[in-house]
Amino acid sequence: MKKILKQIIFISLISFHFFQTEKVQAIIPYYYFPSLKNLENQSLNIGKNAYQLLYFGQYEDSLNLAKLAIKINSKNEKLWLILAEAQIANKQYKNALNSLDKAEKINSDISEIYFAKSNIYLKISQQTNAKSALEKGLKIEPNNHKAIFQLGNILLMEKNYSEAIKFFDKSIKIKPDFWQAINNKGLAYFETNNIKLSIKLFESAISIQENAEPLLGLASCVRTNDTKLAIQLAKKALAKDPKYVNYDYRKEQLWGEKLQASTEILLQNEKLKQAVIMAKSKIIK
Repeated sequence: MKKILKQIIFISLISFHFFQTEKVQAIIPYYYFPSLKNLENQSLNIGKNAYQLLYFGQYEDSLNLAKLAIKINSKNEKLWLILAEAQIANKQYKNALNSLDKAEKINSDISEIYFAKSNIYLKISQQTNAKSALEKGLKIEPNNHKAIFQLGNILLMEKNYSEAIKFFDKSIKIKPDFWQAINNKGLAYFETNNIKLSIKLFESAISIQENAEPLLGLASCVRTNDTKLAIQLAKKALAKDPKYVNYDYRKEQLWGEKLQASTEILLQNEKLKQAVIMAKSKIIK
């Protein structure tokens, strides 16, 4: 009896042990711990989504996603660049510069870092820093026509017209159909009183793309010699982009004082009165 009792107790203990083990396993959840590589891939996917949102104008959502991507993976310079772009879109310029500094520490051989810095410096009116950042970027990517063009624009702001024209020429040499550089070359020549060359350049820009800026620039050039053509061109320009009726907006587009003065006289023409009123009403809306 004692032996049988011992056997019963032993079997009971074994049964209890297995029962308890199964119970414990049943209440402990199973966790999946992703590898470092999986986390990095996930962060890049989030970064791509953030960039897409940025492209579609969803700036705040883009910023939140970019921040999440960085939290997952702070060692990828591309993610810092995306975060900086999102911060720029949300006008967080100081934060954007900090993000670009982080990207630069990880990899200092990426030209986009310096071009993005230059963009921010221009927005906060630090032209010297903007120029320096562009020059650093161009050492890495010397044939970037947009960066060369931007250097020309800074020189245009500084009223260094001869040097600005040289950079616009370099940009056009790399990309012959870059109408913006052709147009801005026309802006520079107008300020040096070379109106004939400005006319040719504005016409050339228009032949590539009939944009409001060269249309109005050309109108201002020919207003004294061909008023009828000037009015036609001005009407077409204001219809395409009403913002060009505004002096301050044209200044933002780097129009010099002489071209501004000529344009103001043109826009006061009685035959343009209705077009000017219409353009101004569209800006208010």
